[in-house]
Amino acid sequence: MVNILNMSNKKICIKLCLLFLLLSCEEEIKLSFSEITPTTVNNTIVEVNIPEAIGIDETADSINTKIHKHVIESLHIGNTGEISSTSIEESVALFNEEFKTFKLDFPETNEIWEAQIDGDVMFLSSEIVSIAITTYKNTGGAHGNLNISILNFDAQSGKKISNEDLFTDFKQFQNIAQTQFDRKFKEQDLFFENSPFQLSNNIGYTQEGILLLYNTYEIAPYSSGTIELTIPFNLLKSVLAFNRF
Repeated sequence: MVNILNMSNKKICIKLCLLFLLLSCEEEIKLSFSEITPTTVNNTIVEVNIPEAIGIDETADSINTKIHKHVIESLHIGNTGEISSTSIEESVALFNEEFKTFKLDFPETNEIWEAQIDGDVMFLSSEIVSIAITTYKNTGGAHGNLNISILNFDAQSGKKISNEDLFTDFKQFQNIAQTQFDRKFKEQDLFFENSPFQLSNNIGYTQEGILLLYNTYEIAPYSSGTIELTIPFNLLKSVLAFNRF
């Protein structure tokens, strides 16, 4: 005689397994990245190496559009409200043309302009991707300008994530960050020039934890360079808005 109860249990188990597999598939990382190096034929002073998202078309397109926009803005000379470039290649060409104009205006100068932009995927999970874009630009002067920007994206939609939306309780995160910052830099009282603690504009996920990155001049003199603080994930379990797996 067939055991109806056992058959029913087996059906339930099969359904649960299928549900588990379905949920697991939904959590798979659907994005990957390759590196691209957009340039122009006559370019001699600009180098761009950035990640390009590959995967679901809408998601990848959204991420790539925002990365390209950032590069275009970084290469622009002058007011960002006057940007006319619609592609990185066009921005590279314009940067070269600006240098040629500069040399015509100041033929006696030996200064050489240069720009290098490198992008790196710091973190990628099924829910979030954090990308660091390092820009070095020298258009004359005592030294060039180095700037690192962290861009966070929803790995499912490709939408950019604000710093506030990285956490379920932004105020609590700020309190944790201040405690960790004071602990690491307690003997370096030049930071913030005696003003209250402030979070960095550049916050992102890494394999080790949440990174706060302060660019040169943000909170300390030029000689201090870039200031970094990584807060381990185990200290932030209660406030993380995104799954890091």
